[in-house]
Amino acid sequence: MTSPAVRAVRLGPRSVAALVLVGAVGVAAFGWPFLAPPDSQVGAHAEDAPWLFAGLLVLLVAVVAATISESGLGPKAVAMLGVLAATGAALRPVGAGTAGIEPMFFLLVLSGRVLGPGFGFVLGSVTMFASALLTGGVGPWMPFQMLAMGWFTMGAGLLPGAARLRGRSELVMLACYGFLAAFAYGTVMNLAGWPFMGTMASNISFDPHAAVPANLARFLAYCLATSMGWDLGRAVCTVVLTLTLGPAVLRALRRATRRAAFETPVDFDAPGA
Repeated sequence: MTSPAVRAVRLGPRSVAALVLVGAVGVAAFGWPFLAPPDSQVGAHAEDAPWLFAGLLVLLVAVVAATISESGLGPKAVAMLGVLAATGAALRPVGAGTAGIEPMFFLLVLSGRVLGPGFGFVLGSVTMFASALLTGGVGPWMPFQMLAMGWFTMGAGLLPGAARLRGRSELVMLACYGFLAAFAYGTVMNLAGWPFMGTMASNISFDPHAAVPANLARFLAYCLATSMGWDLGRAVCTVVLTLTLGPAVLRALRRATRRAAFETPVDFDAPGA
């Protein structure tokens, strides 16, 4: 009989509301080129909008992380968060620049699966922030990366069968999720960077005065020309590592989670004191 899944963070109503809010703002931040009509005033601020959304997103991600922490991210979970975020940040430079080989993604998929969606969102955001500091990748794109990675890791925690599904079926599900989510991550990050192109590449760059179908065709051409190969490498790497290293990593994470006993409060007072 399989024991119930242990969550490092139990999401309360405030945490869920904060996640929904940042999700709505995130959709607007990523998708505004397709949400604003061509004759709106947004087109006049096409160069400013990404910067404004970047500043807003970093504040909202911080608020969500604080809200989730307040709802139950205790010292044991913080310690686990620090270890996994540091490991993920260290893995990100491995293979960087080589066909999208990024082993960090498979670790975040498995961590989100075991530790749950709330912990997963914080872990994905913090890992991306730490890796940006480590690799010097700090820029206006970083808040978008933090939010996208938070979604990526949280999604793994929302997959079904957390308490019952084990073995090869679970690995196949996680590998399929990792494959699809790797492409989704690349696509939403393309949305974040695409408006910055301006007129550098007129055939595939964002045109604030064009209709939505025309911009959609430009965006698809942009994805095919700039990131399809990288996204495929990331997806294949995630699948291979999940199927080969997944069983050992899942066992280690679940063993650490059981021993941490997140739902048992920490008592710093010595017995008999």
